[in-house]
Amino acid sequence: MLSLNINGQTHQIDADPETPLLWVIREWVGLTGTKYGCGIAQCGACSVHVDGQVMRSCSVQAGSVGDAKVVTIEGLSPDGLSHPVQKAWLALEVAQCGYCQSGQIMAAAALLATTAKPTDGDIDDAMSNICRCGTYNRIRTAIHTVATNGAA
Repeated sequence: MLSLNINGQTHQIDADPETPLLWVIREWVGLTGTKYGCGIAQCGACSVHVDGQVMRSCSVQAGSVGDAKVVTIEGLSPDGLSHPVQKAWLALEVAQCGYCQSGQIMAAAALLATTAKPTDGDIDDAMSNICRCGTYNRIRTAIHTVATNGAA
């Protein structure tokens, strides 16, 4: 039995400790905002925060999380819209298909939590998530908007 703190709630989960955190979040806890993309930690669609650090949940064993606080896109803000990054994403119409956007938002929020005024180089280093629609310029603009204004 695993005990995981996800979005501020403790969940008792009867899963193999080697189960990827992604599947525990989606299948056992029922939070489907975190997406499956590649399964090999390359695309970033499954990005979550583990004790404030952005991690690709498809490659993290659920049993390795321990007492860490896991935050998914559903836990980033109380209403799913009020975090400054979420506001900027909406105001600037960053998403096209939207599939990668929960992971992109989680990566951007983690970057801005540690680097208040990121340079383009900081953004390039931190935003390694893949967007098939190619909204990278809007993603960069949204991050700079939050860094400059605190919100869109």
